[in-house]
Amino acid sequence: MNTPMVPAQRRSVLISGASIAGPTLAFWLDRYGFDVTVVERAPTIRTGGYPIDVRGTAIDVVERMGLLPQIRAAHIASRAMTFVDRAGKIIGSVPIYEAIGSDAERDVELPRGTLTTLLHDATRNGNVDYCFNESIDTLRDDGKGVDIGFASGRQARYDIVIGADGLHSRTRRLVFGPEAPFNHSLGFCFNLFSMPNDKGLSHGGIVHAEPGRTAAIWAVQDSPKVFGFLAFATDEAPVSASRDAEEQIRRTRASFAGMGWEVPRLLDGMAQADDLYFDSVSQIRMPHWSKGRVALVGDAAFAPSFRSGQGTSLALVGAYVLAGELATHDDPQDAFAAYERIARPFVEANQALATDDNGAFFLPKTQKDIETRDHILVEITRNGTAGIFDNTKARVHNALRLLDYASV
Repeated sequence: MNTPMVPAQRRSVLISGASIAGPTLAFWLDRYGFDVTVVERAPTIRTGGYPIDVRGTAIDVVERMGLLPQIRAAHIASRAMTFVDRAGKIIGSVPIYEAIGSDAERDVELPRGTLTTLLHDATRNGNVDYCFNESIDTLRDDGKGVDIGFASGRQARYDIVIGADGLHSRTRRLVFGPEAPFNHSLGFCFNLFSMPNDKGLSHGGIVHAEPGRTAAIWAVQDSPKVFGFLAFATDEAPVSASRDAEEQIRRTRASFAGMGWEVPRLLDGMAQADDLYFDSVSQIRMPHWSKGRVALVGDAAFAPSFRSGQGTSLALVGAYVLAGELATHDDPQDAFAAYERIARPFVEANQALATDDNGAFFLPKTQKDIETRDHILVEITRNGTAGIFDNTKARVHNALRLLDYASV
């Protein structure tokens, strides 16, 4: 990449959130000559965590950041997803990358914490100022700048503010109002947690499903820990789902009562886990991603849900485009409009992957869904995967061609 341009006058940018979109945006804005501050309510970068994927156009982003070799070195290389009945008898298996419709050469699976650490390391030696144990409390945009009151009591003023603070973004709530109008349920709640790998599982997952409830165990390589996954159908509005862990455990136990296979062990593992993460399966859909001098990126703007498998990749791509447009426009509102014009078609195409017919393959709601899935698994066992999965998803993953902002 060519030497990036530097704005005639350095502008200050506050980014809320230090997961994936935030540090990626900080990396590029720092390179383009902005003064960048990142606030994160956690005490440090969150390491560990479940596997995520960098796919398609997002591969180009991390390559331009110089991180692709390290990211490829962390590749988990999961092999297969195996489906079983309530007695644990195998129904069939599918290769991971064919099942998700991804191009294996343009898809790197790695632990979430590995990626967040790489992104943080790529920015902390530059001019990016990280403030942990901190968050935005108040925000006032007067058209010429944004006055921020922090949770610590500190006050500061910035030229631009970006919310990269996730599905339940506080920045979004302060600027656009309550979450409810933007959070669209896909009809499930889920639980994710780690537990001992006492079955010796390796490089893949095992899934058992009944109508409206799916249980799975996922092994990352030969780790002594596995990830447990429990998802159940619900008509409850996403933002009304309880944020209380004990209530969530109770609801999940009730939803999975009487289910076979390893479900009782998974339920106990969930109750004992110190890393239980739970939420609704939902998407953020907004008519606009910016207002005044404030914009959103990543899950705060366009969470696609894990059913799309594209949350990480959209965060990387969105941050790259947003930074480039800010660097090539003097007026942030013009930059935000260009960012949305370029990124929205790509975002919406990837969000649509979460609602296609293949969704029932992994989270079946009805007995008919299960029977259709089992028929597909039998066909794969007999004849292989030829003709079963197409490359539609891979085309969507790669649908955006990145501009080289350094040469604009």
